[in-house]
Amino acid sequence: MTLNKFPLPDVGEGLTEAEIVSWKVKAGDTVAINDIICEIETAKSLVELPSPFAGTVTELLVPEGVTVEVGTPIISVTDAADAGPAAAPAPAAAPATAAAPGAADLPLYGKLEVQTSDAGELGSGPLVGSGPKADAVKRRQRIAATPAAAAASSVTPAGQPPAGPPAAVESHDIWISPPASAARESPAENQERPTFGGAISGLVNKVLAKPPVRKIARDLGIDLADVIPTGARGEVTREDLVSYQAQRDAEVDQADTFWGKTGRPQEQRIERIPVKGVRKATAKAMVESAFAAPHVSIFVDVDASRTMEFVKRLKVSRDFDGIKVSPLLILAKAVIWAAARNPSVNATWVDNPDGSDTAEIHVKHFMNLGIAAATPRGLMVPNIKNAQDLSLKELALALNDLAVTARAGKTQPAQMQGGTLTVTNIGALGIDTGTPIINPGEVAIVAFGTIKQKPWVLDGEVIPRWITTLGGSFDHRVVDGDLSARFMADVAAILEEPALLLD
Repeated sequence: MTLNKFPLPDVGEGLTEAEIVSWKVKAGDTVAINDIICEIETAKSLVELPSPFAGTVTELLVPEGVTVEVGTPIISVTDAADAGPAAAPAPAAAPATAAAPGAADLPLYGKLEVQTSDAGELGSGPLVGSGPKADAVKRRQRIAATPAAAAASSVTPAGQPPAGPPAAVESHDIWISPPASAARESPAENQERPTFGGAISGLVNKVLAKPPVRKIARDLGIDLADVIPTGARGEVTREDLVSYQAQRDAEVDQADTFWGKTGRPQEQRIERIPVKGVRKATAKAMVESAFAAPHVSIFVDVDASRTMEFVKRLKVSRDFDGIKVSPLLILAKAVIWAAARNPSVNATWVDNPDGSDTAEIHVKHFMNLGIAAATPRGLMVPNIKNAQDLSLKELALALNDLAVTARAGKTQPAQMQGGTLTVTNIGALGIDTGTPIINPGEVAIVAFGTIKQKPWVLDGEVIPRWITTLGGSFDHRVVDGDLSARFMADVAAILEEPALLLD
């Protein structure tokens, strides 16, 4: 027997650790080469890992939610030659779905697969009241409208001893039966709800209780049908009401509120969220960027009315049919255009690796345009490779694909590496502007504020126009005040007059 252990690989450049988010296989499963075995969360994205081996899964070596270092074995798989015997027991499961009612090994509760019949045959599934609610929905048509048919539902499958009268049904069946309120509204569900008084009492929805107990229930506002009866004849007792009320009070005391659990000490109402994965990497990068690169920020108000008109025309254009178009597309094109006129904003400050004071500025004559995307897993900045070579339509398609992939958590590490300049669209959240932090390895970032109608002076007249505010942050070691101002003015010029893109 050959036992292969698969170590956690480096799925991205320089990856040191990753969290096992979810396993797609379990021990005993047969896998082929390149079958997806698990999802891992790296410092950059969510990645699906394919199996490098074919065979049978022997053991999952790392549980879900645990972060391990690259090189740590995470799963063991026997070779393909050993897969046959491991899969052999599978046919033995067939009788569970095809066995005759008289089979001695038929389980009382059965499996979901055998509960699909609506004919109400004995032994085709669990008794009424046992099993999840979803199965109860499937079985409604099997309940006859006569007491005799209802009483027959308490018979055990052939070949097994009777379970006794309905009064012997265990109390846990009550918890997983349909709610009493629903039973009163639907005759079919009412027939299906078991009680300790027997199947016939369930048909007429009669809850047994003495008059004093009923009065207490009315005073407390308790529906007797919601109480688990423990009396000798299946009736609700005074003790049952006391227990039910105590449980209800406890649920109220621990009910969720906006601020946490009421009635509990403050130290128990603090939610502790581990910092890991994307958020951990983002936090480290932002701290390093904020304190390593001397930031300078400038802002400019822009009349984007013609951009709004241009976007409106693109949306009805046949060439852009089926493509989502927004003002962000024009801003992205404006940033590329402005960077071509001011190349030093598309650069990187590189310290000397030997620790000396000498350093270099690497001006990049290509644009990997980063787009900051807020996702359920945290802030991600995938980038569009060689964005300077894309037409307006190609850029629109690239932006759409980037957004869909990021929101789905499927952005790959390679898509987040090598960015040269970033755009963050804070206007999508209704924010006017901000002072963004430069993405590590870059020297400039542009924040795009919301576009809304404001009074604007044009040719001496105050008229409503579509106005936005751009905010730019720059690494002052590379981009001084003059360069940053010229770059932002060029970006603003495109938003004010998109026709300049034709130059």
